[in-house]
Amino acid sequence: MKRNVLIIGAGGVAQVVAHKAAQQNDRLGDLHMASRTKAKAEAIIAGVHTKGAMKVPGVFAAHAVDAMDSAAVAALIRATGCQIVINVGSSFVNMTVLEACIQTGAAYLDTAIHEDPAKICETPPWYGNYEWKRRDDCAAAGVTAILGVGFDPGVVNAYARVAEGMMDKITAIDIVDINAGSHGRWFSTNFDPEINFREFTGTVYSWQNGGWQENTMFEVGRIWDMPVVGEQKAYLTGHDEVHSLSARYPQADVRFWMGFGDHYINVFTVLKNLGLLSEKPVKTAEGLEVVPLKLVKAVLPDPASLAPDYVGKTCIGTIVAGEKDGKPAEVMIYNVADHKEAYLEVGSQGISYTAGVPPVAAALLIADGTWDVGTMVNVEGLDPAPFIRLLNGMGLPSRIKDASGDRALTF
Repeated sequence: MKRNVLIIGAGGVAQVVAHKAAQQNDRLGDLHMASRTKAKAEAIIAGVHTKGAMKVPGVFAAHAVDAMDSAAVAALIRATGCQIVINVGSSFVNMTVLEACIQTGAAYLDTAIHEDPAKICETPPWYGNYEWKRRDDCAAAGVTAILGVGFDPGVVNAYARVAEGMMDKITAIDIVDINAGSHGRWFSTNFDPEINFREFTGTVYSWQNGGWQENTMFEVGRIWDMPVVGEQKAYLTGHDEVHSLSARYPQADVRFWMGFGDHYINVFTVLKNLGLLSEKPVKTAEGLEVVPLKLVKAVLPDPASLAPDYVGKTCIGTIVAGEKDGKPAEVMIYNVADHKEAYLEVGSQGISYTAGVPPVAAALLIADGTWDVGTMVNVEGLDPAPFIRLLNGMGLPSRIKDASGDRALTF
């Protein structure tokens, strides 16, 4: 049994994690939130109390920490007595926070793959470049590290594992992420602009025909007919889960598709062609050194500010094709989330909500021992049933659509 949770980060996803952890604090114990700027964590915790989200009276404390400093994070873990760390800070801090967990024995959870700030879109497999190199260290220390346990990556990986049990052979896994909502701004990204743009400026990697396929962003698109949100254009995109799922299902084509409107594509293309999405510093005529990508981030709306005006729904699903009893088979497992409902519950928009609920469900499974495996795993390496069962009751219900119809996914 593990108790007491440290949340690293104080952005939109961290806000969801804070509210959902507070709703489960009878099982998770003391809660702590740490950010480089303590005031950001304090504001989120104040919002938790305003909503009356704490299930039982208890500790929820804010701290300042530089998450790039492993020793500082380890010292905070020891000082707070936290046995579970939910890392929803920048993806640049994954490896330092993981190192702190290995040093202290705390369980580690994150929602996105590690990135080196100096590099854009490294060669596959992305997990193999950083996180997987520490797998043996986690096992030696008996540390549970669950990688990519947001929605995508995360829940969609669990969906693939469910489909695995329904088929004799898997030939294709397509993950489709559609945001059919509207925030009313002329232009904004739904999560950290720096991370968002970096994700789409590099090579698009997919796993097809037993190897890595390279494409450019917006080169390959198709219309997907999705539940609730209907027909939507989505584009082949490089994404975290492709790299872990291809390791488990090397015989299958593994692809990730994300929906984009023409306006986003036009703005993105102009910014990229002007060099404004570069992470390389430039000097102005006045001698000031500026990183174009950081400047663009600074002038765009804070994604957390979008929540009050966001309306519409998201639909994210895993579509798995294969064979069952010698016949072709296909199944779609998916979730539909509502932006306004997310805002009313936790003060965040639906994209942050779908990313923030799953790590809290995973923390509960570590706390009770179900997922406390004492080594490093991606979500598809774990039993999906207790995870999906928890999510069904925590605001992210799953549905399944196959030849038998469309129904709730229950266990």
